[in-house]
Amino acid sequence: MVLGAIATGVLVAPVAFHRFLAGRDMKPELIRVAGRLISVGLVTLPLTITAALLLLLRTATGSPAVAWVLSAGVLLWFTTTWLLLPQLVLHRAAARHRGEGRRGGPEAAHRDRKDAGRRAGR
Repeated sequence: MVLGAIATGVLVAPVAFHRFLAGRDMKPELIRVAGRLISVGLVTLPLTITAALLLLLRTATGSPAVAWVLSAGVLLWFTTTWLLLPQLVLHRAAARHRGEGRRGGPEAAHRDRKDAGRRAGR
């Protein structure tokens, strides 16, 4: 219950920050604070869901072992899709950008895409 309250608070807080700080030339501060709050929320929300699932499954199945295994699987799923997958995408994007750097940098890549668009009739 406490984790759920914390998750809700930190995930909604950036909205309040934006509401209070909009139009005051504080965008860098807003982005920094909102990013930190969302990071905390992305940790506390899956923990909340996993804990609630564990409680429910222990009651529904009558087997603590089954409840723990299924709950751990759900937490692993959250970890994979919310943390590991984005890191994999970042790693691949960085590798792709390094490859573009050897062929003339981002400008060359942009020109190549633009030329390809022209050839395709766009």
